[in-house]
Amino acid sequence: MELVYKGKTKDVYRLADGNIQLQFKDDVTGEEGVFDPGANTVGLTMEGAGKSALTMTTYFFEKLQALNIPTHFITADLEAETMKVKDAAMFGNGLEVICRYRAVGSFYRRYGQYCEEGQTLDSFVEVTLKDDERNDPPISQDGLVQLGILSNDEYVELVQLTKVISQFVKEELAKYQLELYDIKLEFGRDKVTNNMMLIDEISGGNMRVYDEENNYIEPLALEKKIFG
Repeated sequence: MELVYKGKTKDVYRLADGNIQLQFKDDVTGEEGVFDPGANTVGLTMEGAGKSALTMTTYFFEKLQALNIPTHFITADLEAETMKVKDAAMFGNGLEVICRYRAVGSFYRRYGQYCEEGQTLDSFVEVTLKDDERNDPPISQDGLVQLGILSNDEYVELVQLTKVISQFVKEELAKYQLELYDIKLEFGRDKVTNNMMLIDEISGGNMRVYDEENNYIEPLALEKKIFG
């Protein structure tokens, strides 16, 4: 295997067959020891976080593939905490797409003059550039098109996929009396077909989830609530 790069929560290797292997780690994003799915720095290490993230990711990716939603997932090895995926080309240097159902986190910090914290949102989709130096700035459809990162048609497809995937995750969590407040997704192009597909992961580490009593559910606790 060839090490491609060491990420915040996963290390990335290229396999001999041209596919990619993701090695999940126990590091999670946040600041000053507090977990935050929207942060662009490693905030803390949680024992078991890697396996927990991979367990949830495998579950959701297999469900999505059964619905013919394109993803990069091929196979997973829970014991080794690795996932084999298709190679993907980034949009620009990488995009993060957030689907919001509640006004919390950075959304509320930016727009609190116009909303109440926790206010219901209608599948609000926003796109940010993966750029640690500039604190992952939000970017509009016009910005993405004029900078040559996405075409207008690709932007429409990105938003549609985001809403479908996020709604599926929201409905799955609702089966356990849990509410999805927001979720961060990533997309890329399949290097073989050039089609857009969901990449990275779907786990407690990239979403905010609350129970019926409005208690925040941490990533490890979320996985245990679903899988026991």
